[in-house]
Amino acid sequence: MTIEEKRVEEAVQLVDLTIDGQKVTVPAGTLIIRAAERIGVRIPRFCDHPLLKPVAACRQCLVEVARPGRDGVVAKGPKPVPSCAEAVSPGMEVYTQNTSEVARKAQRGMIEFLLVNHPLDCPVCDKGGECPLQNQALSDGRESSRFVDVKRTYPKPVEVSSQILLDRDRCILCQRCTRFQSQIAGDPFIALQGRGGGSPRFEVRSLNGSQIGNFDARVLNFSDSDGGSPEAAASRCVGSRGAPGMAEGFATGPLEPGETDESGRPFSSYFSGNVIQICPVGALTSAAYRFRSRPFDLVSVPGVTEHDASGSAIRVDYRRGEVLRRLAGEDPDVNEEWITDKDRFAFRWASGADRLTHPLVRDESGELVPTSWADALDVAARGLARACQGRGVGVLTGGRLTMEDAYAYSKFARVVLGTNDIDFRTRPQSAEEDAFLASTVAGAGLGVTYADLTAGHVLAVAFEAEEECGSVFLRLRKAALAGTAAVSVVAPFATRGTAKMQARLIPAAPGREAAVLDGLAPGDPTFDALAEKGVVLVGERASEAPGALSAAVRLAARTGARLAWIPRRAGDRGALDMGAMGALLPGGRPVADPAARADAEAAWGARVPETPGRSGQAILAAAAAGELSALLIGGVELDDLPGDARAAVEAAGFVVQLEVRASEVGELADVVLPVAPPVEKGGSFVNWEGRIRPFGQALTSAQLPDRIVLDDLAREMGTDLGLGTLADAVAQILEFPAWSGARPAAPDLPAAPDKPGEPEPASAGSVEARPAPAFAGSAAPGRLGAPKATAVLATWNLMLGQGALLANEPHLAGTARRAAAVMSEATARAAGAEPGGSVSVHGPAGSAVLPVVCAPMPDGVVWIPQNSPGCRIAALGVRSGATVGLDAEVTK
Repeated sequence: MTIEEKRVEEAVQLVDLTIDGQKVTVPAGTLIIRAAERIGVRIPRFCDHPLLKPVAACRQCLVEVARPGRDGVVAKGPKPVPSCAEAVSPGMEVYTQNTSEVARKAQRGMIEFLLVNHPLDCPVCDKGGECPLQNQALSDGRESSRFVDVKRTYPKPVEVSSQILLDRDRCILCQRCTRFQSQIAGDPFIALQGRGGGSPRFEVRSLNGSQIGNFDARVLNFSDSDGGSPEAAASRCVGSRGAPGMAEGFATGPLEPGETDESGRPFSSYFSGNVIQICPVGALTSAAYRFRSRPFDLVSVPGVTEHDASGSAIRVDYRRGEVLRRLAGEDPDVNEEWITDKDRFAFRWASGADRLTHPLVRDESGELVPTSWADALDVAARGLARACQGRGVGVLTGGRLTMEDAYAYSKFARVVLGTNDIDFRTRPQSAEEDAFLASTVAGAGLGVTYADLTAGHVLAVAFEAEEECGSVFLRLRKAALAGTAAVSVVAPFATRGTAKMQARLIPAAPGREAAVLDGLAPGDPTFDALAEKGVVLVGERASEAPGALSAAVRLAARTGARLAWIPRRAGDRGALDMGAMGALLPGGRPVADPAARADAEAAWGARVPETPGRSGQAILAAAAAGELSALLIGGVELDDLPGDARAAVEAAGFVVQLEVRASEVGELADVVLPVAPPVEKGGSFVNWEGRIRPFGQALTSAQLPDRIVLDDLAREMGTDLGLGTLADAVAQILEFPAWSGARPAAPDLPAAPDKPGEPEPASAGSVEARPAPAFAGSAAPGRLGAPKATAVLATWNLMLGQGALLANEPHLAGTARRAAAVMSEATARAAGAEPGGSVSVHGPAGSAVLPVVCAPMPDGVVWIPQNSPGCRIAALGVRSGATVGLDAEVTK
């Protein structure tokens, strides 16, 4: 034990007490129920949850307590107390149901009370078999029921969102769901209304009792503002799936378009599915899982999310070869017990009708036709071999791959194809980002962790935590509410996530991030807080802002803050560490360093090319110019790639694709090799911390992981990669520890110079009006004349959009935030638009019509989502920082 740990232990006041005759010592402030858990004493409970504040709503954890009085005599209290809300005190004696007839009778009475109106529908309830109420009714309840009257019923289910359905008959009012939405997520999507037990007479409409709902007053029968009776309102509002009427939500006024989801309801939450898991009964259910299976029919396998770089632990439940649900896994160091709705519900993307089941080869007529594996591998091997003898092969891997698969691509490129032209980044890149990743991130191991986000100050640059990494957002919000950490955000405007983290907004127009970061100096509250104890979180979008990564490095050096890079995809960090980047080899070894190449050559037994490879953007440009003879593409969508990716892939002489589902890339490929999704293979992801997150195979599959397909393809080309098993891949990866030699210098580019007419960064408390930039590029096809106004484009991906991994989930898609164009009032007026109206956003390749939302932000800037229903910036032919045209859309 260190000196510091001893000081902390001495500073913690300890309390001695007795529970059921057993002595226990715990820190002061510990709840009785937690102290009992330490010595293995079980106390029944429903409302209690270790990550939620106590509320003592269910009263199931009642215990008898004796305390020393002023005279020192230990005497029992007049009545039982809720152990989930009572803190320990010195000399306390606790008697649970194991040693106290009073506690046992109280707990039995509460169970009986809860079952008075609870439906006995366990055989058809989604919670049946894993229900705390069911279990405790058997272990702690009466042997027979004394209730003979008619149970209270409600119209059901209430559709809280298109994904969450509520059966109010089963609700026991434990308030776990309402506490989660207020204390954890910060989204008011469900709440407790009313008081008391209610009245059987509907004429007394103010006494319908306490109910959980989403504030649709007509569904919950708390008003008849439309003039109808509550009974009629209930029948109108509950359809075949419980679809409510006009959802009033929690808004105090009219809802703006950006506050609604795709189903037309007030936007609920990206984390709403957690309330299903923590509900101690079957009141809250998933629309996709409802009535699909019983928990005891499922097989459970630990897993890791494949949707973002959080590394969140999940539990995969399947039956008869089909995944039926996913739950949050418990990992206090990473996601605690929470996951996003995307992690929870978006798992059917690989089980649709477009799933690839057989290899495809383009025949003489130009059509892709199914063939055998032997034939497909032969055609692919001969085509790639010819390309190697020609102008070479470029490799694009994407960010969905496991660490082991990314290593296989990295080794295949160097050993089999003899090239360093490989990149996992399916987005614009820069030499500045290459230097940043090589010097600061690659092979760095476990750096800044989730725990480091809970104390001090965190500055987020080009990173929208709620949209891009939900677990980071929840951790930052928790620390902000606890007062242990504060957050600042460099962004064009304050989003809902920024407000929920109580973060300070530092406004920055796109491309001006570097100037804003360099402008932070002593005296600025963010700078001073970072200098005391801080972390700078840089998102992958910083690569699109010239000088932003360099400025972040300089800011970290000036303040002494720690620096971390948070990519968007689950496989990005692992791909970087495995050398799936032209300038790097596994472990962060620079290709240009002879010693680093010697390490790789010794491990691989083959020569490694000396010249650093092209970036993904340069690979596409080379393919379009005829400078490459072939492309090897794995897990990449055309819409993700920068520039005219379709033309580049079409221009490549020979294209081999490894993919799970049919895609636009597959339509252009000469050979398509089907591979297994994460649920059908084992492997590891590396999260943003640098923490390795292994997971096992859940489902058996006829398809193979990418690494095995590449291993077979290499054998067909005369090379043995030795990656036939997962153990082989892990053993090889262990031969590449983090590079300890010289690293490339960190980037040190100055901030981009001011351009005439470009919006300037405003101060944190004001927004200055600036002239809009001149419109660059041709008008959208079919458009006549110049746009009425122009603006610099700001954009990022919303968590729920049109990504390939969100396919086949219509219920989840209904909860996606509706796309909108966010701009200042001055920018809207310049375009002739009004808040609540619509605006057409024009790019060189097309346009999109979106509702207008006005917010305090720099003038001459417009934000739109990157890839959402009704708005795909790839279809506009633009990227962040480009100039777009704006015209008010006249509604006819």
